[in-house]
Amino acid sequence: VARFGGRWLHSAERWVLRRLRACCLCSSVVEGAARRAMGPKVKSYSGPDHFRWRLVLSVLSSQPISIKSIRVDEESPGLTSAEASFVKLLDQLTNGSHVEINEIGTALFFRPGILIGGSLRHDCGSADGQGRAVGWYIEGLLPLACFAKSPVRILFENCITNDDMDPSVDMIRDVMLPLVRQFGVGADEESQSQLFVNVKARGARPKGGGVVDFSCPIARTLRTIDLCDAGLVRKVRGTAYSTKLSPQVPNRMVHAARATLNHLLPDVFIFTDVYSGKTSGASPGFAVMLTASTTTGCTISAEATAETAALPEDVAQRAVSHLLEEVWDGGCIDSTHQSIALTLMALGPEDVSRIRTGNLTESAMGTLRLLRDFFGVVFKVRSDPENETVSLSCLGSGFKNAARRVT
Repeated sequence: VARFGGRWLHSAERWVLRRLRACCLCSSVVEGAARRAMGPKVKSYSGPDHFRWRLVLSVLSSQPISIKSIRVDEESPGLTSAEASFVKLLDQLTNGSHVEINEIGTALFFRPGILIGGSLRHDCGSADGQGRAVGWYIEGLLPLACFAKSPVRILFENCITNDDMDPSVDMIRDVMLPLVRQFGVGADEESQSQLFVNVKARGARPKGGGVVDFSCPIARTLRTIDLCDAGLVRKVRGTAYSTKLSPQVPNRMVHAARATLNHLLPDVFIFTDVYSGKTSGASPGFAVMLTASTTTGCTISAEATAETAALPEDVAQRAVSHLLEEVWDGGCIDSTHQSIALTLMALGPEDVSRIRTGNLTESAMGTLRLLRDFFGVVFKVRSDPENETVSLSCLGSGFKNAARRVT
């Protein structure tokens, strides 16, 4: 109980007062910031869903946004530490951005500035165990880095490199960056060496401690893509890593994965990556990432990270099962890369891009709605009942980077 207005309040009444205070602060910040916003009309959203993509598309389209009712019904209301860290990172990559957050973090107003890029260091702050993996940051930054004023080079420190919620650094290096190259980013000889992800230290949950060097060149325009034929799987590659554990742990994952995959095709090779000492981060852990390359050049990926008291064989079997499910879905890309592929398609030239996927994820469907809101790009979605896939096509918005000279 607590004393308020001359009488004692019980816990239920105190909860109601906190809710009222959160709603008042939320509405006052959003409405006051919206009145002060200049230029384009402020786009309003509610809730924490698709928080990262809202901010990314706001920067690209130069449209201010306001987000309210961020986790007002939860025990820990407001922005998470990872979301606040991503807002800080966007502020460092832009010039002139204006951010307003209420006292308890349940309302945010963001007016984007000019995207300048450059080199910087960023502390992901994963030591508290509540942060997101570095792949969560890089996936959101890739569309921005392509259209910055200068090439982007970020050294992520104190980060988590592998977990089950976000793409790992191995998946970004082997799958996501090659997918971005198909859109013309880092495809020429001059900028080919500038698109990379370099793991200097691994970081596992809960304390992280990883160090990742990320670099992305700029592009004036993107290319259209036509990925409609998934083809047949011709080889499987992968990476099994461990930190602060015996070197036999990744070897056990390799043997367990090959025991299943070699019944399906002979060309299976999984690398082992063992970290110790200063490059092993602050927590022990292990994981495996697998990629299936097809005869038409498509790459399907899946991964699994060890949880508490997990066996290496179980982690490998989980990764294999996930990979086989992704291949069975019949898409040219896996479910993890649907959102970034759709975003780059919408930012492409005023020509038709096509792609075939498996079942659309909730994140991909939310991205489609945001692309319609910010750029007016509407996708044509068609379901193929024969192979149970989804074909998506769109006419790009013709987005161009004015800072990149025409050569």
